[in-house]
Amino acid sequence: MAAPDHKTVTALSVNVNKVALIRNTRHLGIPSVLRAAQLCIEAGAAGITVHPRPDERHIRATDVYEIAELLKQYPHIEFNIEGNPHHNLMAFVEATRPAQCTLVPDAVDQFTSDHGWQFPQDALQLQPIIAQLKAWGVRVSLFMDPVPEAMVAVAALGADRVELYTEAYARAYGTPDQAMVTALYVESARAALASGLGVNAGHDLNLDNLSTFISTVPGVSEVSIGHALIAEALEHGYAATVKAYLAALQ
Repeated sequence: MAAPDHKTVTALSVNVNKVALIRNTRHLGIPSVLRAAQLCIEAGAAGITVHPRPDERHIRATDVYEIAELLKQYPHIEFNIEGNPHHNLMAFVEATRPAQCTLVPDAVDQFTSDHGWQFPQDALQLQPIIAQLKAWGVRVSLFMDPVPEAMVAVAALGADRVELYTEAYARAYGTPDQAMVTALYVESARAALASGLGVNAGHDLNLDNLSTFISTVPGVSEVSIGHALIAEALEHGYAATVKAYLAALQ
């Protein structure tokens, strides 16, 4: 029996990594990651996402702590820290206790996240990590490929949500493969919801493909968008860009 459709308002979490990447090319402290986060919040973003990596090629440790401090002024805004729990992630989570931690299986030298966790092979290593995060009162999301049959296993580990890795959707958008690929995300979201998981999504979502994804894939609670949003903001400013993404989510 098919899982029932779940209606929800999709929240926008802005990933500010690319602001940090530009800043790190000089020693002037501009553009300000903190100011970028504040402007996005004031424009209506529901959350801020960071993905600190061990080499600090974009987000630095100081950014994580400064954003956590900033968000104390905005108790309704969610902080999402994502990354590989076997690198430097857990110390940041323990220190800042964000609303959500998204576990991502990326390598130290990986250019960008390009795959989700694999089941059953990753289950054993994830179980104690998820338990620790839950003990700290942090919502746990696993970065996952659109594999419907994996969702029961994710739920069994105690995770709260999955973040569907949407690069395959973005790549297929506007091509003859769009309907087939989108159907896989629909099936994966339904399987996650039927297993009691929340559904997030992210990677290569933009103003062109976002509305179609949200209107087609059921129950998406949150999208995390960085690269495309920051690129748009270079032309139009943070406020106008965030508002455009919020309109697309409607």
